[in-house]
Amino acid sequence: MEARLGRREFVAAGLAATLLPMSSLLAGCGGQNAELDAGPGPDPGSTLSFGEVAYDKAAEDILPDGYSRQILISWGDPMKAGGPSFAADNTDVETALQQFGYNNDFLAYLPMDANQKASEHGLLVVNHEYPLPWLMWSGLDESNAAATMTREQVDVSMAAVGLSVLEVKREGSEWQLVTDSRFNRRLSAFTPMDIRGPARGHPRMRTSDDPGGTTVLGTHDNCNGGVTPWGTVLSGEEGSADFFKGNYENTEDSAHFARYYYDAQSATGDYGWGRYHARFDLEQEPNEANRFEWIVEVDPFEPDRPPVKRTALGRFAHEGAHTVLNSDGRVVVFMGDDWEFEYIYRFVTDAVYDPSNRSANRHLLDNGTLSVAQLDEDGGLQWLPIRFGEGPLTAANGFMDQGDVLIQTRRAADLLGATPMDAPEGFVSDPKRGVLFLALTQNRDRTQNQVSAANPRANNEFGHLLELFAPSIDGGKHDYAADRFEWSLMLLCGDRAEAAPFHPETAERSRFTDPDNLSVDPMGRLWVCSDDGNGTRDALYVMETEGPERNLSRRFYMPPLESECCSPAFTPDGRTLFLAVQHPGEEASSLESTVTRWPELKPGEPPRPSVIVITRDDGAVIGS
Repeated sequence: MEARLGRREFVAAGLAATLLPMSSLLAGCGGQNAELDAGPGPDPGSTLSFGEVAYDKAAEDILPDGYSRQILISWGDPMKAGGPSFAADNTDVETALQQFGYNNDFLAYLPMDANQKASEHGLLVVNHEYPLPWLMWSGLDESNAAATMTREQVDVSMAAVGLSVLEVKREGSEWQLVTDSRFNRRLSAFTPMDIRGPARGHPRMRTSDDPGGTTVLGTHDNCNGGVTPWGTVLSGEEGSADFFKGNYENTEDSAHFARYYYDAQSATGDYGWGRYHARFDLEQEPNEANRFEWIVEVDPFEPDRPPVKRTALGRFAHEGAHTVLNSDGRVVVFMGDDWEFEYIYRFVTDAVYDPSNRSANRHLLDNGTLSVAQLDEDGGLQWLPIRFGEGPLTAANGFMDQGDVLIQTRRAADLLGATPMDAPEGFVSDPKRGVLFLALTQNRDRTQNQVSAANPRANNEFGHLLELFAPSIDGGKHDYAADRFEWSLMLLCGDRAEAAPFHPETAERSRFTDPDNLSVDPMGRLWVCSDDGNGTRDALYVMETEGPERNLSRRFYMPPLESECCSPAFTPDGRTLFLAVQHPGEEASSLESTVTRWPELKPGEPPRPSVIVITRDDGAVIGS
């Protein structure tokens, strides 16, 4: 146990080109300011100097005294000058394609200067995960929306997912959308995208509309992501089953679809897309499903370049793709498969990153080694290569080639003996210490007989955090491409735990649960967005990861009722925090019954997912 829980002292890894996800904003009114009487205030021994916010959620969001927040952009706002403004009950798809999408999740801020240090001007890339039609239109109910939506409503919901790219700039004390920017664009479920890597052209990727298996229309369920050293964004497709209708048991590939959690009784899918678009009917076009659940690479600086689905990085519920530049120049991507009992993965490129020639890195992610993690009981971690022809990944087990292995990544990982985890989600690294943090959200289905050292709780209702350590090499660096790592149990979330507990001075309601998105700020502190599944307890927390204040969690921000906050991101100077507020009012079954109209808080207006920015009133570093 000591080996798994002990603090390991590692020197900085020197991740010269690792980019932190950042974000953006626009003018708006601030949220409520409130301090919590039950939580600790500033501590002389901590770098954190704010008073915790109240635990109870309200129709408005809550932030600490001395801080302000602004709204950058909300669902339905125009992307360019002269674009259509938001209108409730819009059913015009061309209008929707000119507006900011729904349910913003991952944010990436890319500075617009050669040194990637600009904290006042950049491009913002935003994921839009899934629609909520019953909160987008009046007259719909969650129980029957998929079966009753019109063709126009379905098409607008397809336009509302995917990604947005925005140019943003700070003007005085506020950030503004650059409305005449050539970079501003939407990517949706209708956007043509290239398929590259080993699964390109594979028989399982071919459809009636694309007999060559090389091009797919659109992306959806875009959850978290990452940024490459050459300034592109990796967007994780977290799933696809909810978007398809049809009974997978009536297909020739039923076992494959069962492994990807398709519903045998889905007459409409969750959103009704298959009622009007045959490609989302599993029984008509079963191979269409294989064209989703990949990593999508988007170049925000080249708006005419099509997005690319990089199949070499595997097919599963991609929560994100945290990218690290290894000391030998190879690029390493860490990913979690966000389901109970699923796995953690790593991809290492064959070739090295060329900082002097951006175009030379364009297809760097097409060739490399995908591995899955096996975590030992004694704190060791072995990366198991997922290669056709090696071990059980052969024709004897039904694999045709490497493309086939990657389309069936989960089955390949099963056969290799990977360690089933408790819904692995966010990865983030601390470039100063050379440690990787991993969020495991929860797993209520784990029994006592299934407990392991890395997943030590049965009925894991609250989740936990792990630290992963790459081996040290000469010069104080680390080898993130090494076959073996070490791991340590950092924190058991929620109720008090004997092993890996919160700091004893943590306030009762600051012992967060269900960790999801993670971020490390420029001072090395860990920020955690929680996701309990219904938005009732979700908030943004921060804590030190070393020293006497390690694991002393403080609640920094409470989003509005029935929402979660996603992708905490900082400008390089640490003075601006960007945040996505997702699905306000989600527990309502209809627009008429929602408990919040955030952010406008006007009767009759729908709640609108939004990107916000938080700053200190005195202009100092966030949290300090």
